Amino acid sequence: MIWLTWRQLRGAAAMMAVLLAGLAAVLALTGPGLASGYATGITSCTQNADCTRFFDRFFDEYQMAFLGATVIVLVLPGLIGLFWGAPLIARELETGTHLLVWNQSITRTRWLAVKLTVTGLATVAAAGLCSLAVTWWSGPLDQSAAPGFGLMDPLVFSARGIAPMGYAAFAFVLGVTVGMLVRRTLPAMALTLAIFAALQILLPLTVRPHLLPPITSTFELNPANVDSFGMPHGASSPRLMLEQAIPGHVGAWVLSSRLLDPSGRPIGDVTGGPVQVSMTSGPCAPSAIEPQGRQGFDGCIAEINRLGYRQGATYQPFERFWPFQWIETGFYSLLTLGLAGLCFRWIRRRLS
Repeated sequence: MIWLTWRQLRGAAAMMAVLLAGLAAVLALTGPGLASGYATGITSCTQNADCTRFFDRFFDEYQMAFLGATVIVLVLPGLIGLFWGAPLIARELETGTHLLVWNQSITRTRWLAVKLTVTGLATVAAAGLCSLAVTWWSGPLDQSAAPGFGLMDPLVFSARGIAPMGYAAFAFVLGVTVGMLVRRTLPAMALTLAIFAALQILLPLTVRPHLLPPITSTFELNPANVDSFGMPHGASSPRLMLEQAIPGHVGAWVLSSRLLDPSGRPIGDVTGGPVQVSMTSGPCAPSAIEPQGRQGFDGCIAEINRLGYRQGATYQPFERFWPFQWIETGFYSLLTLGLAGLCFRWIRRRLS
């Protein structure tokens, strides 16, 4: 039975091996240069105690490659569920070849167990190797990523660490389950892809933010979290525009961020709001800012801090990356075991 399962899998496994080998070769050739460029840039910018410009320039240079590698890991589990999981049983039921095996002293339970074990192990291995290679290659970029592309942000988190192994195992068994219920290959493939894609979109937005209680804090304003400051046309007060960066918590996943007035109430929208500060005299007057450039801008921000304005943010800190990885992988593992149990129950009592 193991030999038969391997013969059925070997073509797809060989194709997967070729694709992974190609990806590994590209990453191995470009990875050392990427790491060397990052190390050289960090050494240079730390002498001036300001690496912000280097981070922006470095990430922008490799952003397309970063996104491409991330997307490969993101779509791999779905493709495994689509092309390995859904046809595995549905194709046998559709053509009737399962009856031939069942009449050769092979029990239904053993038939399904061998198929799930052999193909499932190949699935987890493929996803794990792909994620490991991309996580290693993207290390310098993950440390310099722009807001929205940090390790804790939903897009990148799902393509790093051990989580893709859990996704792949779940997608595979989901495909097997759907194929067993539908008993038609093409409908099973379509349903598997739709269900898996929906879960991959909904769970990071609804469940992951609450795996551990998020932290809510207030922070002083400084160049790390202030994007711009100016007087929009027709406005009665200057407007402060905020970035999502949280000072002292680099790489945090920001769930919400607002500008707070001196009494602690949110003002404006999520990007900032009007502040009551003099634009005719004092540190925030154009005559005080423009001649001094950056120092003048910092002096105005200090004045706004003195008046009591703050950034209020709810976030998941970067230090929770690995706890979240283990929790989410465990969650998908439980879903996988539950679906596998359903498959065994269904094949014993419902299939003929």
